[in-house]
Amino acid sequence: MNPTRKRRLIIVLLVLAAAAVAVGLTVFALQQNMNYLFTPSQVRAGQAERYGTFRLGGMVKAGSIERSGDSLKVGFTVVDAGGAMPVEYTGILPDLFRDNQSVIATGHMAGDHFVATEVLAKHDETYMPKELKDAMEKAHHGGKAMAASGEAQ
Repeated sequence: MNPTRKRRLIIVLLVLAAAAVAVGLTVFALQQNMNYLFTPSQVRAGQAERYGTFRLGGMVKAGSIERSGDSLKVGFTVVDAGGAMPVEYTGILPDLFRDNQSVIATGHMAGDHFVATEVLAKHDETYMPKELKDAMEKAHHGGKAMAASGEAQ
């Protein structure tokens, strides 16, 4: 092999190796930023165990909201048709947060309860995030969760 071809081959191999490293680093970075959505019954079934941070979606159980008198700490329970999950959150809740409303909380598990770092509430009576609706329907085989939550199908 003549020296010019050898040099070109080395350059092509180095470019391909650099591209492979760049793709690998991009995939790794994107995996670190993924947030998966689970319902309380899916979390109880162990489907969220391998994720450090994930989103928990469902309805706020009526009468479950407990506010601390001396701090911004709030405890409440998120339910779906097949399960319930206690949630702790420290911070200011959205204005639309209340009993029997859809909620999505981002955070992690700490023992048997969910510690939220962000809480989002639905904005009107007809809205439920598509991914939450799909997850609840999938978790409960055909929409039993939607019927139990009082949402129109």
